[in-house]
Amino acid sequence: MSDDVQALQKRLVAFAAARDWEQYHTPKNLAAALSVEAAELVEIFQWLTPEESARIMADPEAAHRVTDEVADVLSYLLQFCSAVGVDPLAALAAKIERNESRFPAAKDPEPGEGS
Repeated sequence: MSDDVQALQKRLVAFAAARDWEQYHTPKNLAAALSVEAAELVEIFQWLTPEESARIMADPEAAHRVTDEVADVLSYLLQFCSAVGVDPLAALAAKIERNESRFPAAKDPEPGEGS
């Protein structure tokens, strides 16, 4: 796992410990909190057109809301991974590898093939 991710996870664990919140940071509660924060991110985009959603970061107030919700989602995901012992970067790399095998990119025909 990257040192940056580990450092962030350690900060989050220390933050919770300093407030005696570990008792609430069960896998179930963290998964639920992650879902709530992801829904709050979705809420920002809920009634926007595709064009409006593509321009959202140009509005400083909306960009700040998006950035905060992304941070909340990542925070709960990293805390969840700590609680269940999942290396998030290794899990993502393995998933990408499986998806590359399951969904190979369309290959252009070699010259003389398929014509």
